[in-house]
Amino acid sequence: MSELLHSFHIPVMGTAFTIESPFKVARYGISSVISLVDDTLIEKMRRFYCRVMGRECTHIRKQDHDSRADRITAYLNLMDEAVKEQFEKLKASAFEMGSEITKYFELLPETSPLKQLYKAMQSLKDSVEKRRIQDELRERIKPGAIDVNIMTKVDRHTFDGNGEPLPSEFSDALAALRGYARSSVESSIVFSAGFNGRLYGYAEQFDDFHADENGNIKKKIVIKVNDYRSALTQGKFFAKKGLWVSEFRLESGLNCGGHAFAHGGALMGPSLEEFRNRKDELIATLFEIYNRALRQKKKRTFDRPHALRITAQGGIGTAGEQSFLLRHYRLDATGWGTPFLLVPEATTVDPTTLKRLCEAGREDLFLSDVSPLGVPFNNLRTSLSEEAKRARIRTGKPGSPCTKGYLKSNTEFSETPICVASRAYQERKIEQILAGGSDPESARAAIEAVTSKSCLCTDLGGTAILTHGLAESEDGPCVPAICPGPGLAYFTRAVSLREMVDHIYGRADIIENRTRPNLFISELEMYIDYFDNELRRSLPHPNEQTAKYLREFETNLLEGIAYYQELIPRWSDGPPEYRARMKRDLGLCRERLLEVASHFHDMPSLDPDAGLAIGRETAL
Repeated sequence: MSELLHSFHIPVMGTAFTIESPFKVARYGISSVISLVDDTLIEKMRRFYCRVMGRECTHIRKQDHDSRADRITAYLNLMDEAVKEQFEKLKASAFEMGSEITKYFELLPETSPLKQLYKAMQSLKDSVEKRRIQDELRERIKPGAIDVNIMTKVDRHTFDGNGEPLPSEFSDALAALRGYARSSVESSIVFSAGFNGRLYGYAEQFDDFHADENGNIKKKIVIKVNDYRSALTQGKFFAKKGLWVSEFRLESGLNCGGHAFAHGGALMGPSLEEFRNRKDELIATLFEIYNRALRQKKKRTFDRPHALRITAQGGIGTAGEQSFLLRHYRLDATGWGTPFLLVPEATTVDPTTLKRLCEAGREDLFLSDVSPLGVPFNNLRTSLSEEAKRARIRTGKPGSPCTKGYLKSNTEFSETPICVASRAYQERKIEQILAGGSDPESARAAIEAVTSKSCLCTDLGGTAILTHGLAESEDGPCVPAICPGPGLAYFTRAVSLREMVDHIYGRADIIENRTRPNLFISELEMYIDYFDNELRRSLPHPNEQTAKYLREFETNLLEGIAYYQELIPRWSDGPPEYRARMKRDLGLCRERLLEVASHFHDMPSLDPDAGLAIGRETAL
């Protein structure tokens, strides 16, 4: 791993919150990830930055051939050029207080060899040696990466102007991959939200994803996973294509922003432990398959594996947690997402939404049903999007206009898919419910479930539209949604980039609320809440498949609690009272889990001998 890398990155957040982060932070050596979902927003941002940079800009129209891929390529190329220009100016700036190059080095962690060389240079009086070291420092620095993200399940099939389906390579995910592959950036593509064989197989067609004769990979593959098994399975798929996965990025299922995936109760700590213990085995297994595939394709094989990084993200909020994760689990880096929503120098959040984020308490941050994908979605109760949705419901006009359609998937009322958050769907679905003869209470609950959905395609991009004044007449009202993780409640003000980076590295502390629990405890609490809700939904007679899922979920939670009981004495990044609180909080979690499961332990549909594992003290 390069000595220049920070030990954190800024993960993708929504479709807009990191859409321009490389413009803001890459010159300081900080890597960030932009979403490739919304090519309409990407095109608006390209035209905006062309104006800012004084560049000519030919609009890429939606109806143009391969417009989605071309828009993505054009935006990434523009961003690549801009970051390189910014970085050259930074390199040429003077080593003096307030300069860009000074800011670069001041942001680096204290453990960085370059930071240590920079401090040694500062101690010297003006001399030939001092100027020599300054020249060396200028030559050794590099910008952060312009990484991109594709949510693999957002892969809508597209149609031409006559309504005829286009070839499969024009689906949303494949077109986005093609747009990235054709761009000039040297970075990583992050695949998230699960396996997509068609998309993964398509990557093989592009040379930039393959290692060259020297083993260098221009565009690296990163997979966001929730456990070791998922990493091994997906890594094997790519290895069989002669493609190397350069990083597995483990993310907490629930203690994160955006869409949340419970993953059967698989907790972050035990998953990280398995990666720690089996990383060498993982690399060896994938390398054998990879080299075998290269031989079959009559390509050059390699004597040793390419670099493979393991990183983690989701709920990290203190320097102590950052330090422990890197040291104990031997991670290469971590991802800090939600806290950076409060850093205007790094992310894009309109002033109204930023103010509401700062004011948000724990009750304002909730796991909602707003996503048309049917996946739980971290949400802000006070967002403009939520306010607008409630207003539409009150006036009898639920649902949103569907102008982008990235999440169209429902064919209940039409041959062509429509979105369940759209007005067209919700009006018809409500009519069907009212005509079905259900009792009033059941009908009300069914209607609430329908109208809970929001137009994430448009609303998640709204914050960039408001911030830069990009609204056009056909866009309709701009009511931004936002998707912070629950840990935001402990960050209460907007901060500078310097303040946030100092917080990550332990040079400052911007958390004022001392009641914040440890990240593993926070995640465990969320999983117990989720388990409770799943159990209640299964009443009174869960089928055997549901019962099996609940048993596995509960077993994973019990095993996780046992793991954390053993981990706490080894948590040295903090005072003794920190570990004492972790132990106390873990005990409360265990009591809560026992109480939750006891209400359902004797569910009549379950075989008593195959019932929930609660009460089996041996599991602890």
